Amino acid sequence: MPNMKEFHPAIPQLKADLDKGKISRREFLRYAALTGLSVAAAASMGGFALPKRSFAANVKRGGTLRIAGPVHKVTHPAQFSWITPTNQLRQVAEYLTYTDADNVTHPYLLENWQASDDLKTWTLNLRQGVNFNNGDAFTADDVVFTLNQWLNKDVGSSMMGMIGGYLDASNIEKVNDHQIKLHLNRPEIGVPEHLFHYPAMVLNHKTFEGDFIKAPHGTGPFVLETYKESERCVLKARSDYWNKGADGKPMPYLDAAEYIDMGTEMAPMIAAIQAGEIDLIDFGDIGGTEAFQALKNDDRVNVMPITTNQTRILRMRADLKPWSDNRVRMALKLCQHREKILALAYFGQGLEGQDVHVSPKHPEYCQIATPKYDPQRAKELLQQAGYPNGLEVNLAVGSGWNEIVRYAEILKQDAAPAGFKINIQTMPNAQYWEKWTEVDLGITTWAHRPLGTMVPSLAYVGDAEGKPVAWNETRWVDKEFTDLLNQANGTLDVEARRQIFCKLEEIQQRRGSIGNAFWINVWTITRKRVQGIVSHPSLYLSLDKAWVTA
Repeated sequence: MPNMKEFHPAIPQLKADLDKGKISRREFLRYAALTGLSVAAAASMGGFALPKRSFAANVKRGGTLRIAGPVHKVTHPAQFSWITPTNQLRQVAEYLTYTDADNVTHPYLLENWQASDDLKTWTLNLRQGVNFNNGDAFTADDVVFTLNQWLNKDVGSSMMGMIGGYLDASNIEKVNDHQIKLHLNRPEIGVPEHLFHYPAMVLNHKTFEGDFIKAPHGTGPFVLETYKESERCVLKARSDYWNKGADGKPMPYLDAAEYIDMGTEMAPMIAAIQAGEIDLIDFGDIGGTEAFQALKNDDRVNVMPITTNQTRILRMRADLKPWSDNRVRMALKLCQHREKILALAYFGQGLEGQDVHVSPKHPEYCQIATPKYDPQRAKELLQQAGYPNGLEVNLAVGSGWNEIVRYAEILKQDAAPAGFKINIQTMPNAQYWEKWTEVDLGITTWAHRPLGTMVPSLAYVGDAEGKPVAWNETRWVDKEFTDLLNQANGTLDVEARRQIFCKLEEIQQRRGSIGNAFWINVWTITRKRVQGIVSHPSLYLSLDKAWVTA
């Protein structure tokens, strides 16, 4: 067993909490890994074996994987606000860390990391012997350049909201070509997981000039051969990738992967995978419930379910009337019949939400009561807010998410007794993403994050000047909430962190800017011939280990 004196001083307390049953094995593994302890060492210290994800050693090399998924217009990876383009380009460019399907974070382009006792200094040790696909060596200069892109206000990356509260560009220290130190403004436990936020792809500092498609130089297993918006994305295998496969040779196993843009209507994609015309559907930016219902008993496909912290958020612009009045916000939230919404919009495949952006699956979640459907109380609140005759509002939704459209339809029906007249404005998903932070009332799909602090740091805080960060689509900034969130970000003790979240959740439920009716399960669906794909709660696709049988 490893000697605990060699590791972060919080490890003994985590081990004591594990022994007393205060935290689960997974929570111990997750937090121990975040401090810099290797996953294998953490498992040994905890006295349990790691779950095994075995892939056949006799993999078949060659072949092309055909994937249905939208091919968006993209330029700067740090500006991504959708999943599917990252699934395409993460095969070309990579991340410093990797959070697996069990929500445990591992080094990736990093060899390892160490956190100081006070969680304010993070040492990042880079993996050596890694090259970009144009032959350039991967060094600390690339990481420093990438970090500065995230922290550049002109870039407008959501990474600014994620890390800008604790890191300034002036506090990034290049120690040598393969080591960087981050000197934080405040303690932060989530640094390794933030480095896997999907816009956090590492860029080549020598060639990147703002448009990745023009210079697609990454360290990943594939090169970008073709990228045609709304048509297709073709990825060709590298022969000199740094990571080795089960057969001892460089990955990937595939010769190529091709994304085919089939729009957002699910029926053609279902027919195509049944006919063998495609091998996989990417659900990163399109809802998967229709495919799940159609294919769950189809013996031609693999349906791999996974529970998530994904949700669909009813979001109100707190800086615009009528949503600037908390009574109006509360009134609309009270019109959510959660059991009904989950059953009819998502076939019951998830959990009810409580109008907080923290999931019962998050390690720091504090149990909070689920608000009841109460149109009479909602009507009273509207009257108090100056709307005795009710209120007419427009609700923007993307038409490609069937569960979101259904959520809107149910809400429209159930809010009518309270005096709300809701006009549903449907539009293509791509059009919604163009205006998702601007509409005064909408329903936005939010991806899975492994820690409960991550989305609040992205979506419900302000910058150093108090202005809403890039992904704060509701413009809601609450000083008490922000101060507590900063405190939670620097608290490693799981129970103490949970107590802070009790206060955070209460604030967001009582005076926040969102309704949250349900958390969702998701699925990865492939043809039987596809091997080596693991269902990820964020719907991320890693194709380095994928292979096809015929």
